[in-house]
Amino acid sequence: MATLFSNSGAEVIQRALPAKESSGRTPTEALNEFYELERAAAFVIASKFQRVALQFPDELLVDSAAVAAKMEEATGSKMYILGDTSYGSCCVDEVAAEHVGAEAVVHYGPACLSPCRKLPVLHVFGWQPLDTERCAVAFRELYPDPQSHVVVLSDVVYAHALGELEQLLGPEYPHIVFSRLASDGAPDCPQGPGLVRQFGRYFAVAAQRELQDHAVFYVGAEGLTLTNFMLSWNRCPFSSFDPVTGCGRHESLDANRSLLRRLYLVERARDARVVGILVGTLGVAGYLSILEHLRDILHRAGKRSYTLAMGKLSPAKLANFLEVDIFVLVACPQNSLLDSRDFYRPVVTPYELELACNPAREWSSLYVTDFRDLLPGTSHPHSPQRPLLGLEYRELPFPQPHPVFLSLQHLLLGEARPGAAWSSLTGLYRSPLTVPPLLPASFLESRSWRGLEQQLGQTPVTKAVPGRRGIAIAYEDEASG
Repeated sequence: MATLFSNSGAEVIQRALPAKESSGRTPTEALNEFYELERAAAFVIASKFQRVALQFPDELLVDSAAVAAKMEEATGSKMYILGDTSYGSCCVDEVAAEHVGAEAVVHYGPACLSPCRKLPVLHVFGWQPLDTERCAVAFRELYPDPQSHVVVLSDVVYAHALGELEQLLGPEYPHIVFSRLASDGAPDCPQGPGLVRQFGRYFAVAAQRELQDHAVFYVGAEGLTLTNFMLSWNRCPFSSFDPVTGCGRHESLDANRSLLRRLYLVERARDARVVGILVGTLGVAGYLSILEHLRDILHRAGKRSYTLAMGKLSPAKLANFLEVDIFVLVACPQNSLLDSRDFYRPVVTPYELELACNPAREWSSLYVTDFRDLLPGTSHPHSPQRPLLGLEYRELPFPQPHPVFLSLQHLLLGEARPGAAWSSLTGLYRSPLTVPPLLPASFLESRSWRGLEQQLGQTPVTKAVPGRRGIAIAYEDEASG
């Protein structure tokens, strides 16, 4: 019996899914070009890999069977398809690849280009067409001055066309700088003064100029990658060219507003007494080192920490840990800046946690999203060279409430009464503020959960029988009404 909002579900259960064409790329030539099958096969044959994992994002899974079949035919090796990754699809899922005993991974689709811990990886981004002539026209309209200092970045799917774009614009703009991908098949990332590395790209600026003295031109659609670049290099003016629409424009991210919210989260982290460390990757090199580093600074700051591994995050998952005051996410650079407005507790980055707990860490105009740059002893300028210090009290940046944080309190917390906001901020910015002694936080130590128990040899073997039909709200054998 069908109701107003539901039915028996028979139509959904019995419906046959039609065979879907390969996203319009059914011709063999198009498939070979988009997935670079010759290059991928050469990668497998050159190293004599016998078991290879092919990792696809959800939007490319439709082509996975055809690609795997062609790869097996070309290489004679066994191919395994990886889908529905434990974390972001931009990261290489080494854990799933090890489950099938893979010797290497071919990663398809957009990627964060984070270095892996164990397995050799080949990145195949999927070539997307770029009208370089139209892109050059848009660039000239946005930067009419030939003496402009501009850094050109791109989405990974358009990186193949930057060389042609450089030939068009290089002779006209002597101060233009094109980025390169620090991925497989590319030369090792050079070292030297003026070198900038971010999100798997690298380039060098002139020694007499700083990065903030440059504008940034991004080739690609609006998305998370562009937003992360704009927040990380918040002093650089950005513009972009969307290859799909063929239009260029000046970007206008309110970086000050975003940074104020991040600084507000730093203060929340300072006041937190129980911190949950969220493991957002198991494949990026150095994640174990940063976990140990975060535990160390939290211990020295007098805070209790718990490490949680739960795959893809959601507000419902984190709401199970109400006793945790704040979470810190250890993930690849592209997924570190999580907007936690919908979460019950804030989620900060390792950089923000260090700003809150480590006196050796100082605020910089360049926002750090790669946790490897935070490890002591690295050559990155953001790595602490001074030893970590314990905290008994902390001096806040403002001895009394500051108007910008007052407006921020109204904006973020929906405070309706200005007097209440002033009183709450007066308590927040007393100087110095003594951190009270911690109470025992053993709530997680007493919790336990077990999954399905196999009980091998204890459960009698029975034949399969027909199950119930329908949906949970109204099975066929239940009385309707």
